[in-house]
Amino acid sequence: MSRVLGLSINRQHQFSKPAVDAIELIAGEGIVGDAHCGVCVKHRSRVKVDPTQPNLRQVHLIHVELLEELRGQGFAVDPGTMGENITTSGIDLLALPRDAKLLIGDAVVISLTGLRNPCAQLDAYQTGLTRAVLDRDDAGNIVRKAGVMAVVEKGGMIGTGDKIQVKYPTKPFVKLQKV
Repeated sequence: MSRVLGLSINRQHQFSKPAVDAIELIAGEGIVGDAHCGVCVKHRSRVKVDPTQPNLRQVHLIHVELLEELRGQGFAVDPGTMGENITTSGIDLLALPRDAKLLIGDAVVISLTGLRNPCAQLDAYQTGLTRAVLDRDDAGNIVRKAGVMAVVEKGGMIGTGDKIQVKYPTKPFVKLQKV
């Protein structure tokens, strides 16, 4: 069964986020107390381009299986290290389509908007980490493995250990792209 393995927030725009036991999500805005909470984009590079863009990156999720893979390559990464809000277990986030909904705990619903595009902050944390979360498929296309982004459709409280259920959108599925 898929579960929430870790939760992290940070009021500051910093690379890593400290662990917390529970978080509150607000529909259309994101996570209470997190620097990326808001209707409009909060990522500094995107704010410089157009601060009125919709915030499609309210919640950042990474699967623990990626962290385990990276630790196997010698990287020091734990839940929250790479800036994610929710660390999941038992779900292949990267294989889900755009608009897939994750029902977390008893009430929260988030909708996937796309892939996190790895940035230079990863290498500032540990040399080679950016390359480690990028790959190529058989056709030579870039595969981004640094997690997925989502928006909050139905808010509420979630805690570590809460179950996660996936609700797929209507076919045809649209593959996640960077957001």
